Amino acid sequence: MLATEPPAQCGRGAPRGAATSVWGHPAGCRLLGIRECDVRHSCRESIRAPTLWSVSRGPPGTVPPSYWVQSRPLKTQELRDPVLSGAIATKMARFHGMEMPFTKEPHWLFGTMERYLKQIQDLPSTDLPQMNLLEMYNLKDEMGNLRKLLDATPSPVVFCHNDIQEGNILLLSEPKSDDSLMLVDFEYSSYNYRGFDIGNHFCEWVYDYTFEEWPFYKASPTDYPTRGQQLHFIRHYLAEVQKGQILPEEEQKKLEEELLMEVSWYALASHFFWGLWSILQASMSTIEFGYLEYAQSRFQFYFKQKGQLTGFHSSP
Repeated sequence: MLATEPPAQCGRGAPRGAATSVWGHPAGCRLLGIRECDVRHSCRESIRAPTLWSVSRGPPGTVPPSYWVQSRPLKTQELRDPVLSGAIATKMARFHGMEMPFTKEPHWLFGTMERYLKQIQDLPSTDLPQMNLLEMYNLKDEMGNLRKLLDATPSPVVFCHNDIQEGNILLLSEPKSDDSLMLVDFEYSSYNYRGFDIGNHFCEWVYDYTFEEWPFYKASPTDYPTRGQQLHFIRHYLAEVQKGQILPEEEQKKLEEELLMEVSWYALASHFFWGLWSILQASMSTIEFGYLEYAQSRFQFYFKQKGQLTGFHSSP
């Protein structure tokens, strides 16, 4: 069974690399157990958390005995490595190409954000900092603005991971083939807009969750991928999707530019989604992490990027 709603205590700043169980899925996807978050968080104070992941592999529809695969999660700065970035793009494209036995209606993104917003609005009056953020950014009305922007931004609906950050990308120590990366943590996976998955990944270039002092993350906005780095990723992504199909040069360039703009708009949704999530976590989680600081960082980045898009390009 796929868990689309993770435990409330699953924090963005949790340590990476704890032991986790992965099993076969009838559609060929390997899914994590939702208790994996609890295991990772039990290693919160351990700098040398285990780097072994228990996985099951086999023909679709089977769940063979588990064995250990040694690996480590990527580091934030490694996301910008051209070779790894291209490999991540290829892996994402393959993930998007999977057919899964779930509803293909793209209700996850705004449905989840609306639920988060309502939960925040229902918080006790003692949770003043959370409510202050809600009012400071006028989030209810701003979500309506975001919906209008994205309604005017076409993006194919595919099976998305929705959380492809460095801690959810394993680099295998002994790859069996040229494929040295493995995606993990599928709690948020659902049918969603392609632009969100790619834009969300680009946003994660900015955030390092291994920072050892409060607020236990470090934001470096200048690390957001440049146009050239985005195109490098997009070209590897499209190469996998096109499966060797060669388009006329002008048509290919047009495709790349359209995807570049699609991703730029949907990156706004990533900031909004995780900003709401983090406001809610501030009232629920016992994990030592600066949730309110993180939420404010995401919303500041949201309005900055929105201003750049609407200021230098025609608004959708």
